[in-house]
This record gives sequence, structure tokens and C-alpha cells, in this order.
Amino acid sequence: MARTSPGAVGTVSRVLPVSVEAYAPHPLHSDGRVWTETNCSVDLWIEVLHSAGLDPRPASAFVLATDFQVDQWSFLKHPLEDLRMLYGIDVEELNVWRPLLDHVESQLKEGRLLTVEADAWYLPDTRGTSYRRIHTKSTIVPNRVDRQNRSVEYFHGTGYWKLDSADFVGIFPDSTLPSVSLPPYVELVNLDRLHTPADHVGAAFGLARDHFADRPSPCPVLPWRERVLADLSWLERQTREVFHLYAFAMIRPCGGAAELGADLLSWFDEHGCPAPESARANLERVAQLTKTLQFQLARRVSGRSVDILPLLDDVVSAWVRADEAMDEWFEQCDA
Repeated sequence: MARTSPGAVGTVSRVLPVSVEAYAPHPLHSDGRVWTETNCSVDLWIEVLHSAGLDPRPASAFVLATDFQVDQWSFLKHPLEDLRMLYGIDVEELNVWRPLLDHVESQLKEGRLLTVEADAWYLPDTRGTSYRRIHTKSTIVPNRVDRQNRSVEYFHGTGYWKLDSADFVGIFPDSTLPSVSLPPYVELVNLDRLHTPADHVGAAFGLARDHFADRPSPCPVLPWRERVLADLSWLERQTREVFHLYAFAMIRPCGGAAELGADLLSWFDEHGCPAPESARANLERVAQLTKTLQFQLARRVSGRSVDILPLLDDVVSAWVRADEAMDEWFEQCDA
């Protein structure tokens, strides 16, 4: 039988003051970036923080502890405790016991947001990749819902979008029908205590230092380099579709983490806490080298002969130099 619905709330105003027509993404998603996109979680939070009038760069401290996990990099995701410390944002899992649309409307009415696991098949901003082509999991944050006209404005990826009609029904199935699948994973984003610490730079520095102290040993690019080399003969026999999955797990997280780390160091520079230029420059170099590596691996999959060993060695060297510079920086600041 259908889940209980205490009743529709109706059309809800936007929680964050943005519009689809005039939306300008944060510079972390500008066309001039090496890695314009990172993943659905990081990109989403960059835009939500930006739209709430907050700078998302200090929240990137967690990338300093990124690790390589045998056959993929750690999935980059903002630690919830970091969001609470830096911005006063509380995030917790929501129990989806009613139709999802009822939950979204109720929380938006109270000025709260939800992160909602969604099928990108129904997200028109993924046109050309997933939209109406592939059923794949992603995450959105609805910011305005109109039940009567079946439309929703939502954050996803690098921007702010709108969907309606059949896509609306795909995201919010008819609540009068029995559920035929498990409810999605949903988090409640409470903005009631939104603030930044009095010593915002000091709080961000403490997070960066702590995350850096948790960095893996040995250096994660060392086992990653060996795994990529070991995968070459297998990868050359795969389809382009498999290659894209491989690149998303094996290449983009490495480059994206490095570029976000460089952005974090630039933020410290701008706020009177000079970071080592060597670290920032080498992190940017890792970002660029991994983007080149992705192109070269694509050529290998297409049957061309390309030597990627020098690229891998350069990534390792740049990563190690950045790591050494940051290690010295944190030691000096703590002295």
C-alpha cells in the first residue's frame, strides 16, 4: 500500500535567492578551470555554498587527505563536521517515511534544503550524457517546488536548473501509487544557524592542518602509478564507455583534488595567511598533468601508441614536491 501522506503543502518559495535565468556558477566551475567538474557531491556543495553567500574554497581542506583505494581514488565528499565548523550548516540523514515530494515541500517551507539522490535520466541539465539515455545515480538539491505545475528548480553539478512535466514525475513518483523501489538517500540541510567563525581563517587553517596530518602513507600517487601501468593492456581492449568509467574513478579525482587543494592555498593567500607558492604551483601541475594523462589514455583506447610513463612520473614528482612544501609550512606555523 502507499505510504502515508499527511497532505500537500503546495507551492513553495525559493530558499536561496537565485534564479535559473540569471544564475552564475562559482568561479571554481568557470570554463578556464582544468577540471570544470569534480563529482556530483563536491560540485553540488560548491554551488549551494556560493548561493548562500559563502566562499566554498576553505571547505576544500579535506582534499589534502585524499587517498588511492586499490582501484579508485577516495570519493571526494565534504565532511559534514567541516561544514558545521566553517559555516554553521548542520546536515543529517532524513528518514524518508512519506512520499519524497511531501518531505521536500515541508522542509523548504521551513527554510531548509534536502540533498536528494536522483536518477540522472530525468535531469535535463545532463542532456548529451545521461538525460533520457542512461539510468545513473546523482544528487540534487531542490530549491523551489511547484506541485501544481509539476516543476522544480534544483542545484546539480555546476549550476542551477529547472525541470518539469514527465521529469518531475520521474524525480517525484505519484504519491498515490505503491512504492515499487527503495526510497532514495536524502539528507536534511539545516541553515538555521548559518554563520562563519570569528576567526574564519584560523578555523580553516586548523582543518587543513588536521586533514593534511591524516594524509596516507606511502604517498597515494605511488600505488596509483603502478595500478595505471598494470591496467594498460586491459584498458586497451575496452570500449570508450568503459574508459569513461575508468577515468572518472582513476584520473579525475586525482586531478580534481589537486586543483581544489591549489584553490584552498590561494584562499589562504588572499586572507593574510601566505601559503607556499611551491605547493600551490605543484598542485596545479598535478591537475594539468592528469588532464593530459586522461587524453593520452583515451588515445591508447583508440588504438594509438602513446607512452604515458613520463606523464605518470611527472605527476608523482609534482605531488611529492607539493606534499613536502605543505609539510614544512604546517610545521613552521605550529612552531
